Amino acid sequence: KILKDAGADRFLLRIETTDKDLYKKLHPDMSFENRIKCLKNLKELGYETGTGCLVGLPGQTVESLADDILFFKELDADMIGLGPLIPHKDTPLKDAAADGFWLSLKVMALTRLLMPDINIPATTAMETLRQDGRILALQSGANVVMPNLSPPQVREKYLLYDNKLCTGDEAAESLRILRERICQIGYDL
Repeated sequence: KILKDAGADRFLLRIETTDKDLYKKLHPDMSFENRIKCLKNLKELGYETGTGCLVGLPGQTVESLADDILFFKELDADMIGLGPLIPHKDTPLKDAAADGFWLSLKVMALTRLLMPDINIPATTAMETLRQDGRILALQSGANVVMPNLSPPQVREKYLLYDNKLCTGDEAAESLRILRERICQIGYDL
């Protein structure tokens, strides 16, 4: 509320999974119920609320992903971040497989069909796994791109996963390449 009163109008708080058992396994010291409450509070405060899930978590089922999509609809989320799990070497999931790319596209497409007016980013995670990953995401329901415009000297301080895309490219060059790729599929940036 303090941030909202100070002028903030958007908030991203990913649920990661609506499967309570899986959530508790991944976050043993956190409360699933509190996470849900926080998301509902953000909506009640009038925030443009973003949430989302990781696709390809160990133990995740297609049924739990379907429940995630239904939760996004019930929450009336404004933005949904969907993307594949890419393990980071310094986390408990370091040995997990990074094989959720195609399933992420399917979840994205189903979410778009159910919620046609929301924002769904085509993330760098998608392009980290495949050179054309963001383009495929845009063709599967995503409608937002989030290029990395951080100065190169600070990018290594924000590595969510190993081999993150664009950790050495100049921001202007990355943006030029992204613009060209998007124009090739008939979209405007």
